[in-house]
Amino acid sequence: MEDFGTLLTAMITPFKEDGKVNYEAAASLAVKLVENGSDGLVVSGTTGESPTLSEEEKLKLFSVVTEAVGGKAAVIAGTGSNSTETSIRLTTAAEKTGVDGVMLVAPYYNKPTQEGLYRHFKAVAESTKLPVIIYNVPSRSGVNVEAETIIRLAREVSNVVAVKEASGNLDQVSKIRKELAASFLIYSGEDHLTLPILALGGNGVISVASHLVGTEIKEMCVAFNNGEVQRAREIHLRLWPLFKALFVRTNPIPVKIALNLLGFNVGGFRLPLCEASESELAPVKNELKSLGLI
Repeated sequence: MEDFGTLLTAMITPFKEDGKVNYEAAASLAVKLVENGSDGLVVSGTTGESPTLSEEEKLKLFSVVTEAVGGKAAVIAGTGSNSTETSIRLTTAAEKTGVDGVMLVAPYYNKPTQEGLYRHFKAVAESTKLPVIIYNVPSRSGVNVEAETIIRLAREVSNVVAVKEASGNLDQVSKIRKELAASFLIYSGEDHLTLPILALGGNGVISVASHLVGTEIKEMCVAFNNGEVQRAREIHLRLWPLFKALFVRTNPIPVKIALNLLGFNVGGFRLPLCEASESELAPVKNELKSLGLI
């Protein structure tokens, strides 16, 4: 049984002032995240601004982060794209960097059918020996990977071992959990739904907020798994306003600005993402102050 742990951080990609990837900052941030509760790191996912990273940059990030935390935490490479051929090429190259698994986002913009999604994920998964996490995020990809498709993949493709579920549809989570063995991992893809998904038999979260409150999110998950439901609920409700504030603008804009406020030099963004106004970021700053982080 694969087990990447309970708390994985969907890691941001730090940039220098000239817009180049800051690999030193990435390594430093990776270490800090693991020290603050992360069992694993997802590199070059949505939060890592993957659409604007070149394949060369992605592969170097995989290597740098693996070198920084390998053996201490799982490193999951975001190798999915909306081209099956490209996804296969990047996945096979990522395997050589020493990562522990790959995450494949649903192909965006193409809007494939469920059969097309099945064939895409199957083809990419069969190109590697690494365990695969399917990433379902309809708000970004424009298509929902339906529960039946996840179940089919899990049953027919041996290294499809997990799903990052960010559809917001708890019925979908329930169906997957009901139909698949406990060895198939279900991760919440949205911080504010982590506790409800744990209650449905989920295994943890691939988190954005863990950049800032990783220790607390880990504590919430551990408390729930130990039967301390009230304690888990208290933590969830305390952190819930921050979970929501981090999405007042497109992720990862708020969390990168929050990290800079906390003293991490992670730089800015690559177009088409850009900074937000002071008024737009007020909810983020308010929650950071409320939690005593700044």
